[in-house]
Amino acid sequence: MALDPTSGFVASSSLQGLGEASLPIFNVERVQLQFAISSDFVAAQVANNVLILALTSGRILRIDLDNPADIDDIDLPKKSSEIGIIRRMFLDPTSSHLLITTTLGEIYYLHNQSRTPKPLSRLKGVVIESVAWNPSLPTASTREILVGASDGNIYEVFIEPSAEFYRREEKYLKSVYKAPSGPITGLWADLIPGHSELRRVLVATNEKLLHFVGKIGRHEGSGSIYTKLFETEAPTPHDVAKISTSSPALLVVSPDPPDATFDNLSSERIFAWLSSQGVFHGRLLTSPTSPDLGTKLFSDAKLFPRNLLPLPERKAVVSIALTQWHILHLVGGRVIAVNRLDQSIVYDQEVLDAGHIVLGFVVDQKKNTFWLFTNQEIFEIVVSDEDRDIWKIMLKDEQFDAALRYARTPTQRDSVATASGDYLVSKGQYLEAAGVYGKSSKPFEQVSLTFIDHGEQDALRKYLLTKLSTLRRSSVMQRVMIASWLIQIFMSKLNSLDDTIIAKTELSNTASPEQSKDQLPNIRTEFQEFVTKYKPDLDRKTTYDIISSHGREEELLFYASSVNDYNYVLSYWVQRERWTETLNVLKKQTKPEIFYKYSSVLMSHVPMELVDILTRQSNINPRNLIPALLNYNKDARVPLSQNQAVRYLLFAINQLLSSDAAVHNTLISIYASHPSKDESALLTYLESQSHQQERRYDADFALRLCIQHKRVQSCVHIYSSMEQYLQAVELALKHDEIDLASIVADRPEDNPTLRKKLWLAVAKKVISQSDGIKTAIEFLKRCELLKIEDLIPFFPDFVIIDDFKEEICTALEDYSHHIDALKKEMDESATTASNIRADIAALDRRYAIVEPGERCYVCLYPLLSRQFFVFPCQHAFHTDCLSGKVLAQAGVARSRQIRELQTEVGKGVTVGRLREKAIAELDALIASSCILCSEFAVKQIGDPFVLPTDNTTEWAL
Repeated sequence: MALDPTSGFVASSSLQGLGEASLPIFNVERVQLQFAISSDFVAAQVANNVLILALTSGRILRIDLDNPADIDDIDLPKKSSEIGIIRRMFLDPTSSHLLITTTLGEIYYLHNQSRTPKPLSRLKGVVIESVAWNPSLPTASTREILVGASDGNIYEVFIEPSAEFYRREEKYLKSVYKAPSGPITGLWADLIPGHSELRRVLVATNEKLLHFVGKIGRHEGSGSIYTKLFETEAPTPHDVAKISTSSPALLVVSPDPPDATFDNLSSERIFAWLSSQGVFHGRLLTSPTSPDLGTKLFSDAKLFPRNLLPLPERKAVVSIALTQWHILHLVGGRVIAVNRLDQSIVYDQEVLDAGHIVLGFVVDQKKNTFWLFTNQEIFEIVVSDEDRDIWKIMLKDEQFDAALRYARTPTQRDSVATASGDYLVSKGQYLEAAGVYGKSSKPFEQVSLTFIDHGEQDALRKYLLTKLSTLRRSSVMQRVMIASWLIQIFMSKLNSLDDTIIAKTELSNTASPEQSKDQLPNIRTEFQEFVTKYKPDLDRKTTYDIISSHGREEELLFYASSVNDYNYVLSYWVQRERWTETLNVLKKQTKPEIFYKYSSVLMSHVPMELVDILTRQSNINPRNLIPALLNYNKDARVPLSQNQAVRYLLFAINQLLSSDAAVHNTLISIYASHPSKDESALLTYLESQSHQQERRYDADFALRLCIQHKRVQSCVHIYSSMEQYLQAVELALKHDEIDLASIVADRPEDNPTLRKKLWLAVAKKVISQSDGIKTAIEFLKRCELLKIEDLIPFFPDFVIIDDFKEEICTALEDYSHHIDALKKEMDESATTASNIRADIAALDRRYAIVEPGERCYVCLYPLLSRQFFVFPCQHAFHTDCLSGKVLAQAGVARSRQIRELQTEVGKGVTVGRLREKAIAELDALIASSCILCSEFAVKQIGDPFVLPTDNTTEWAL
């Protein structure tokens, strides 16, 4: 046999079966091998996308269907003449382990990582008919597997690959069970979910199907684990009545379900047993875990009789295979697919050509693919959209939940929902029907009338809720109408429950009082959830009207709160003068407008509580609360310490740092207008404002208020803060507040004249009111600016000089001392003037010595080379050098004057005395001060030490 390295599979044709012509469920596609084969197939297996072909020549081909060019060509260790032709092959679902049997009783084992089949000497001579693989695969070894023989024996074998030449592959082999009749045509072993110690084993013969379930031994890997199960548990049998020796027997189990399309009502697999009567099939139930599991499994299973197949009586079913929903029958060259739910035939097609020998169906358990093998060809049975009509079958059998699960299109789901609802209504299960009807397209009015006619308000409520949840957002009117209707139904239900509870007797068509008490909170909660979810669909005015008409206060307020209509809630409580409830709602608000709106009424009734709330808000403008505060203050008859308007205004000023003049003026107004004569609070505020950089209140307004309400001390303070000290003193003296006037008179400390004037006013008042001149004079000694001569004009016309003789004497002594001091200063001034005249006369004789080598401090050339100036500081400069430096530093006017004088002197414009005067003026301008010691040097502080024209190397360190 020659193999093409580019070999692969090609589907050459497809045969359509019964069903919809455009979308057939089953297509049988002939697969062509693109490599040459020198002999026919004798056996084939597929698992996990790996194809194993056995040829009559004794060769085995292992082909990866994902990469058809990858072919392993494997030979058996001996020739066919010695061991016989390959009879059957058994491949585990993971394609890891392969058992090969020959016609002469030889058995070989091949691991997927090996190319050399190993003989199993312990199994030699056993004619294997079936294998139950370990459910815990894949593993490096087969672990514990069951092998069914043609003589009815079941063996447990553990095969472990080994590279050692003398080591057997079989770790152990043990006979665990002997079937009562016939060969073991089928075996299956699986785990019971949640019970690792339990195993289930199905044993099929020509006559019986046996079900075992029980505990296995715990020594896995070291000894038989199934012995305990077969020895301790009695099987549950299923027998066939008629036996036909010519009919084959076979046990198959459904493959792993596809994740996306298959659910099979549970995670349980399907089994099918082919016998002479037909196909016995059902679910491999996993509960109960007792021995009754087999009884329940067989009682729930169904028999598809052979006579329902369109076959001649003598024609036998050669093989069967299970898809997820169908049973595939191979009869001669025909493939017949039967839906196992309703036993309808969905596919019947002659597939094989004459002369082909059928090897049977092979199912890939992992990949969910189905294959038909003959001795010459390979066919793949392609399953397309297998569960598309399952919903119809489920619906017909009134399995509505399952039907809905398999319905794909909206039309299909609607048909299921409508039929399910009708069925539930016929059974009187209105609540269940409501939920189903809500998802159907059955006319709204028809469903609603059905519930209304039967008095099923709860079902109607549930239907409307479900219907509302399915309506599109664009269906605004429908949503509003249904939502409003639901409000009406909820209110009626709540009232009905309340009536039952209050009456303490069962009313017509209602629950008992105890049941109503239990039901009431649930209905109220349901209403609240409905409002929270569907509040956008509720018309606010309509909803208010409906709830109000039923007198449901709690529900009314809940709805208003849900839609954030706190104005309504607050208005509701305020109208009923329920201040506690009002404040509870107000505490949760953050919008300033709400506080402004209700501040007036709340300040009148619960001022302290309101201010407590207001002081916790930072986004309120105190100006907008002034009307409410003034309105409260007008009627409040409490001390200032308990005045809540004052409390809030102080909070706004001290905590919120309000600079609004209206807020400050309001506080002054309340302080000034209070009946109490005590001005301490107002003065404290005014004094605190005096420390601010900017006065926050309106001084004129505050002054008018204080004058109006005769707040003298406050008026004086305000006058003082305005630096109107004279008015402050006059006002204090007008009200005989002499001490206060004295304090104010001392304030202009930097203006002695004004201070003396103020004190003279105080002195006049003091002298006029004093009982004795001496007492008045003692008081006025507090100001050092006042002299006795200043006070004499204020004395009465008839006064005894003895009362102030001492003060007059003191004043005269002071004058005498002052005259002596002035004489001394005059003498000192005369001496100083004489010294100055002597210094001026000595200036004419001043000179400086210039050394021969001395240089100019500007140009560094010898000083004596041309005209120069020498300063007392011993700095010397050439005249032109000094002139240039002075011009660079002098201002515009001085520079112009110097240049004009230089022009006059240089050109000889002036002569004689005029020339000498010009030279003197020029020298005075140029040589007024040394440029290195005077202000000229200070002006040069920003000049760099090293100029760009200088030699920088001289400054290098």
